[in-house]
Amino acid sequence: MRPERYNAKEAELKWRKVWNDHDLFKTENDDPRPKYYVLEMFPYPSGRIHMGHVRNYTMGDVVARYKRARGFNVLHPMGWDAFGMPAENAAMQNKVHPREWTYANIASMRAQLQSMGLAIDWSREIATCDPSYYRHQQRMFLDFLGAGLVDRKTAKVNWDPVDHTVLANEQVIDGRGWRSGALVEQRELTQWFLKITDYAQDLHDALDGLDRWPDKVRLMQRNWIGRSEGLLVRFALDATTTPRGEDEVEIYTTRPDTLFGAKFLALAPDHPLAKAAAETNPELAVFIETAKRTGTAQEAIDKAEKLGFDTGMRAVHPLDPNWTLPVYVANFVLMEYGTGAIFGCPAHDQRDLDFVNKYGLGNTPVVCPPDVDPASFVITDTAYDGDGRMINSRFLDGMSITDAKEEVARVLESETRQNRPVAERKVNFRLRDWGISRQRYWGCPIPIIHCDDCGIVPVPKDQLPVVLPEDVSFDVPGNPLDRHPTWKHVDCPQCGKAARRETDTMDTFVDSSWYFARFTDPTLTDRPTDRETVDAWLPVDQYIGGIEHAILHLLYSRFFTRAMSKTGHAGIDEPFAGLFTQGMVVHETYKDASGGWVLPSDVRFEQDGAARKAVHIATGAPIEIGSIEKMSKSKRNTVDPDEIIGSYGADTARWFMLSDSPPERDVIWTEEGVQGAGRFVQRAWRLVSEIADRTAGDTDGRSEGPIGLAVRKAAHKALAAVGEDVERLRFNRCVAHLYELANSLYDLLAQSKGTSEPGLGNAFGEAGRIFVQLLAPMMPHLAEESWQALGQPGLVADTAWPVFDPALLVEDSITLPVQVNGKKRADVTVARDADQAAIEAAVLVLDAVQRALEGKPPRKIIVVPQRIVNVVA
Repeated sequence: MRPERYNAKEAELKWRKVWNDHDLFKTENDDPRPKYYVLEMFPYPSGRIHMGHVRNYTMGDVVARYKRARGFNVLHPMGWDAFGMPAENAAMQNKVHPREWTYANIASMRAQLQSMGLAIDWSREIATCDPSYYRHQQRMFLDFLGAGLVDRKTAKVNWDPVDHTVLANEQVIDGRGWRSGALVEQRELTQWFLKITDYAQDLHDALDGLDRWPDKVRLMQRNWIGRSEGLLVRFALDATTTPRGEDEVEIYTTRPDTLFGAKFLALAPDHPLAKAAAETNPELAVFIETAKRTGTAQEAIDKAEKLGFDTGMRAVHPLDPNWTLPVYVANFVLMEYGTGAIFGCPAHDQRDLDFVNKYGLGNTPVVCPPDVDPASFVITDTAYDGDGRMINSRFLDGMSITDAKEEVARVLESETRQNRPVAERKVNFRLRDWGISRQRYWGCPIPIIHCDDCGIVPVPKDQLPVVLPEDVSFDVPGNPLDRHPTWKHVDCPQCGKAARRETDTMDTFVDSSWYFARFTDPTLTDRPTDRETVDAWLPVDQYIGGIEHAILHLLYSRFFTRAMSKTGHAGIDEPFAGLFTQGMVVHETYKDASGGWVLPSDVRFEQDGAARKAVHIATGAPIEIGSIEKMSKSKRNTVDPDEIIGSYGADTARWFMLSDSPPERDVIWTEEGVQGAGRFVQRAWRLVSEIADRTAGDTDGRSEGPIGLAVRKAAHKALAAVGEDVERLRFNRCVAHLYELANSLYDLLAQSKGTSEPGLGNAFGEAGRIFVQLLAPMMPHLAEESWQALGQPGLVADTAWPVFDPALLVEDSITLPVQVNGKKRADVTVARDADQAAIEAAVLVLDAVQRALEGKPPRKIIVVPQRIVNVVA
C-alpha cells in the first residue's frame, strides 16, 4: 500500500542504508569501464557544513550519478583539508588538543554529508592531518629537494609580534594581525621555498589548453603569473651623491616608450642602495621601518598612501647624459618584483601621478590620445594609460607606442657602459617562489634536520613520517615545536652528533596541492602514488569549487602535478581537465532595534498590505530587513543544513540548490523557495503514484494512439534535454525540464481518463520510468522510492541511463516566418512534410499577407524548405 504523502525522513534513511549495504558507490581501479573522475574541493573540518557545501557537493553528486548511469567507472571521493590555524586557536581557547578538535569535527561533518545522500566512495576517505597522508607529503618534499625544486633562503614575511608567527597576506587587515590585532612587521626570515618560478612560462602558456576552465579563472591566473616583456635598463648614478660611490642602478620597465616622461627613480625600502643610504641617514632609516608596517601584500601596498623619501642621490637619464632625476625610497615599490627599482612616469601611471602630485615633481605627457591636440593635452589628477602617438619625446615623436618601445630598445641595446649594453630585453614574471614555512604546530612537519657540522640533512626516508608530538602546550604564543623539550632534539643521520629538527611546518596549501592524486589509491603504504593508477585516473574530469580558490590553490596544484611528474610520482602536467566555479549562497540579513544581527530562524514575516514586515518570533519586536549578502556567521544570516534536511528532507535541499539560478551565479536562499521545492517533491510522488495506478494490469503493446504518442514525445524530449544540460552543468535548466515534463504528464493523465486507447498504460509506464531516472541524480532518495512504487527491479541508482528515440523529438508541425517583399509580416504553422502548394495556400489566407497584397495576386511565392517563405507582390 503506497502512502499518499512521501515521507522523506523514513525513505532517506532506508535508501542510504540500502546503498551502503550494497557498497554501491565503491570504485574499483581495475574496472574495465571508461573512467570518469568528479571531485569537489574538499572541506576544512570546521565542525558544521553550511549551505555552500550543500550546493557544491550536490552539483558534483549530480554529475557523478549521471556519469555512473551512463556506463562510466566513476571516482567520487571525499576527504578533509585538516591542518591549519583554526585548530590551534581552538586549542588555546578551549583547552583541547588540535587533533581531538579536528577529528571530532570530521565525524560531525561526515555524518552531515552522508545525510545528503551523496554517491561517494567513503572507503577512500583521507585527512591531511593523518600521518598516513603526510608521510607521503614528506617523501615528495625530499624528492622535490633532490630534483632541485626546493630552496632555502631569506625572504620578507609578515610577522605578528604577539602571536609569534608568519601571516599570509590575507591575514593582515589594515596593517594588523587578523587574530592578535598587533601591528604587523616585515621581517626577513630564512624559509623553505618550492621553486614554482621554474615553471612560470609553462604554467602561463598551458592555460591556453585548459578550454574547459572558465575564462575568468584563466585570466586571474595569467595576471597572478604576470608575464611581461620589457627592458632591463642600467641607469647611471652620480657617484658623488651615493653612499658608497655606487655608479649605477638597474630598473625593469614594460614601458620604455615613456622614458622621456620620467620624473624620478624609486627604490624599494629594502633595496641595497636604500639600506646603504639609511646607515648614515637616521630619518631615512625611520621611513624604511615605517614602510615595513604596510605588510607584504600587493593589495595593501596599492591601497596605502604613496609615500617617499628623497635620498639626495641623482640618476642620469639613459637617453640624455645632461638630464638627472631624483632618487627616492618609496613605500609602493617591491623588492620582489623586477629589480626593486623603478622609474616613474606620472603622466601615464596613476600610482606615479599620485606620488608626484604629493611631492610637487610635475609631469610631462608623452603619449597623446587619438584625436586630441598635443598642444592642449595636459594631465592633472588622472593618468592616461591608453593608446596614442608619442609627444614630447624627441626622436620618438609621432610614433606608435609599439614602435617607440622597439626604437628605445634598439638605441639602448646599442649603447654600452663599462663594456656592457645599457639595456637588454627581458621577460619578467610577477610570480614568486612559494614560501611554505609556517611557524605553527598543526601542520605537516618539514622532514629536515639541522646539524652544526653537516648542515641541512634530509630525514632518511625509512624514518618517515616525522610525526607531530602529542604532548604540546598552547599556553604561550608561538610555535610549540620550538620549545618542546625532546621532539626537536635528534641525532644527525650522517655524523651521529646532536642535531635539531626543523620546527617550521608546511603551508596547508601543500596538503591540498596533491590530494586529488592520493585519492586514486589511498591505501598505498610504500609510496605516495602508483604511477600506472594515478596516470589512469588523472586529470580530474570535472573539478568543482569556489572562485575564491581560482588563483593560489589551482596554481599550486598545477605546479605540484608538474613537480610530481618530474620526480616520477605522476606522468601528467595538468591536474584538472574541467573546472567549474559555482556561485555563493546568499540570504537576507536581519537586525534588531539595537543593531544586533538576528538569525533567520528567529524571524517571522507578516504582510502589512503590500509591505512585508519582520518580527522577532520570541519577543514580537520589529526586525529590520537588510540587504542580501553571502551567508556568514558574523552577520548571522546562515541557515543550518541539518534543520532544512530534518524539516524537509535532503532531496528538497538538493532540489532547491539546483533549481533557483544558473549554478555559476549566487543562489538566494528563501523559505518560500525551499517550501516550493518541498511541494514539488510531493507533486512528483503523486505523479508517480498515478502513473503506477494507470499502468497496473495494462498488458497491451506499444501505444500508437495520439495520447500515447504525446506521452512518449514529452518523456523523450525531456530525456534528451536533461542529458544535454547535465553534460553542460546547467542544472537549473534540468530542473525546468522536469517541471515541464511533470506538468505534461499530469495533463495527459487527465486527458486519458475514460479513453480506451490501446497500449496507453505502457506509454505512461515508460514515461514514468524516464521521469524517475531523470530525477535520480538530483533527488536520489525520492527516485528510489518512486522506482519501487513503479514496480521496477533493483535500484534506480544502479540502472543504466535511458536512451532517447530521435524520431520522437521531431515535431509534426513547423512554424515558418513569412516575408512580403523582404519584410516580415507573419508566421505560418504547417505540417512538417507539407508540399509547396499546401504552404502557399496557408500563407495566402493570412490576414497580414492579404493586407500587404491589397487584394492582388502575388507575382511569386518562394519557399525555402524548413526555413522561410518569401512572397513577391
